[in-house]
Amino acid sequence: MIQLYQLPYSPFCIVTRRILEFGRVPHKKINVPNSDRSLIWKLTKQRYYQVPVIKDGRSMVFETDDESQVIAKYLDNKFRLGLFPANLRGEQTILWSWIENRVESASFKLNDIYYEENVPKADRLGFVRHKERKFGRDCLKLWRDQQVELLHAFADALLPFDQMLISRSFLLRDRPVFVDFDLYGMIGNFLYRGHYDFPVEHPRLNEWYQRMHRVKLDVPK
Repeated sequence: MIQLYQLPYSPFCIVTRRILEFGRVPHKKINVPNSDRSLIWKLTKQRYYQVPVIKDGRSMVFETDDESQVIAKYLDNKFRLGLFPANLRGEQTILWSWIENRVESASFKLNDIYYEENVPKADRLGFVRHKERKFGRDCLKLWRDQQVELLHAFADALLPFDQMLISRSFLLRDRPVFVDFDLYGMIGNFLYRGHYDFPVEHPRLNEWYQRMHRVKLDVPK
């Protein structure tokens, strides 16, 4: 059985989790402490410490750069999920770059404002230290102060995707491909703790999100 090592609220873990659910792939979820990645470090033979990571028998699968999509491509190839059709290669590359930069750069900050709900008390110092080393001193306070602006930025980044759904049920065709799951993960992170509502200016995207929450791979009879 595939094992998914994750932080439940991580947008990229949500992507992987939904792909597994979509593909009806039996799997076990293993939550990793935010402040202690030693298990990941050990399992990957000191090659990686981030999440998600999947363990499939003796294989440890993890990303090789910020936009490699190694995990999704591994699952797609093994379970024939149809997430990376050759004729959509260029479009998907452009879109996932937008999703993992423009959309995620606002969504993770809006989620991190409420980090105390996601991070156990004993781990909060390490979490704050990690964020401040990467984004600057008092970044979490700054994001709280910028919450309204970040909400507008998030809604603006979603606009092209709402427009793509005018004549389709999913972003690029009438069944989901990888970028559908990628965007689902970023929005899932934004909504994770229930502090925000889906942006009202994107009703088509809201309906798409509900479809993505339920959709499963068709199994031949």
